[in-house]
Amino acid sequence: MSQSFLSPVNTQTWANGRHLVRVVKVIQETWDVRTFCFMADQPILFFFKPGQFVTLELEIDGVPIMRSYTISSSPSVPYSFSITIKRVPGGKVSNWLHDTLHEGQELAVHGPVGLFNAIDFPNPKILYLSGGVGITPVMSMARWYYDTNANVDMVFVHSSRSPKDIIYHRELEQMASRINNFALHIVCEKHGLGEPWAGYRGYLNQKMLELMAPDFMEREVFCCGPTPYMSAVKRLLEANGFNMAQYHEESFGATPPEARADAVEQAEQAADAPDVDVADLHQVEFTDTGKSIRVAPGETVHAAAAKLGLMIPKACGMGICGTCKVMKLSGEVEMEHNGGITDDDVDEGYILACCSVPKGDVRIEY
Repeated sequence: MSQSFLSPVNTQTWANGRHLVRVVKVIQETWDVRTFCFMADQPILFFFKPGQFVTLELEIDGVPIMRSYTISSSPSVPYSFSITIKRVPGGKVSNWLHDTLHEGQELAVHGPVGLFNAIDFPNPKILYLSGGVGITPVMSMARWYYDTNANVDMVFVHSSRSPKDIIYHRELEQMASRINNFALHIVCEKHGLGEPWAGYRGYLNQKMLELMAPDFMEREVFCCGPTPYMSAVKRLLEANGFNMAQYHEESFGATPPEARADAVEQAEQAADAPDVDVADLHQVEFTDTGKSIRVAPGETVHAAAAKLGLMIPKACGMGICGTCKVMKLSGEVEMEHNGGITDDDVDEGYILACCSVPKGDVRIEY
């Protein structure tokens, strides 16, 4: 085909960073799960790797809050993206989103980021294992392969509390009915009165898995769900001698309270330690505010900022969400992140403040 018949697309493409988006649709998936669909006022191609997530920038009761959620839609529908959220009893953010977030509302999102994705681990045979709302990242992957007519043999295994709690049930059944390379298996822990269920019951186990995917040992496994669910899956696979290099799980989330307490305690101990040699202290300068501080070995850039009263936005505290990305103007840091920053960002000089420890004097643009 002659190139003269092709017109260039001038639409902007999404990149990791802060973006203003608007809620364009709210879908009630189950009795306690909703999908929120977002678009930009000026068209943007929201391309991401299926399985990645975004961080919402919210303000609840006058308090700024950052919270990360997996993108449940597929990049094959490029001008919008969606997140699917379960209402958690007592959950401040999930309840606020369900009760307050409505069509037309604008908010800022950060991302997309995440190492848990289908693109970086290609395999012609895939096994998706999910529990509860952990279905969202693997659904994004399945939708991507389904929409792009990929020659990928997919087995989709989802564990739900009951039939009424099955997220995307009708869509999953439609996908399974239309293509022969998508096998669907749903396990329900229980079912109530008036809820007929002829499928698997109880909890996923070895015998079930052998029936669902006899060749599971050959497959690339993507797993997401509650921690006990993922732990049980890992134990099952390891007991069978599965090559765990082919096992991938989604683990982002709010930093556990005990981890936060440990981090605070370590920072305080480092600051108060009487035997720290002055020569071992490193200066961290924040150029936009003109403030600087000397920190002990092991302290992060984020901790240094907090001591100066500079609150760099942070959601996960584990180098996963990418919210605390800042520009490093000079100096070296040791950064142990978990997928919250891209190689291109690192090449440009960006770091994640929460997991970057100065190796000498550093200057930060903040």
